[in-house]
Amino acid sequence: MFSSLEQIQIDAEKAASELAEILDQKQIKIVFAESCTAGLVSALLAQIPGISQWHCGSAVVYQIETKENWLKIDPEILIDPGPVSEIVAHQMAEGVLTKTPQADISASITGHLGPNAPDDQDGLVYIGMSCRQKNETIFQTVVSPHWLTNNSDLETALKSETKLRLYRQKQATLILLQSVVQLIRSHE
Repeated sequence: MFSSLEQIQIDAEKAASELAEILDQKQIKIVFAESCTAGLVSALLAQIPGISQWHCGSAVVYQIETKENWLKIDPEILIDPGPVSEIVAHQMAEGVLTKTPQADISASITGHLGPNAPDDQDGLVYIGMSCRQKNETIFQTVVSPHWLTNNSDLETALKSETKLRLYRQKQATLILLQSVVQLIRSHE
């Protein structure tokens, strides 16, 4: 049916450890721009001894104004199509990489975890990943949409909107970590 919150946390910790190993093996530095995960990715990585050599940090850009001011996201696209969109994830990944010259790659996440999300975006997250090319000002960026658990069985099992939101936040953290691992492995 669905993984327990505890299992998602275990899986996320494993993915963080796997990412740390790959970053160390490949000598790659990473930076994050986190919206809906609110720093959970960075917090998981920070628990790993020695990660500071490869993990540059995370910009937690939860509010629209913070996205605009910290990462220079175009204010027009924050209105339309809005903060939960492919273009915003793209600009977040490139914006945080631009602001972090020592990083080789970046990853961003933005999404609607509910409650009160628009029906067509409830549980939708966008993950952006950007790699610095030989010319340090040119990036290769990819963005992918992901749908988080969104069904009445899960809501009933969790028995509250707060628990559903926390479940989705942990699920988004896991998906982001797995996506970065997959991206790095695909370039081996």
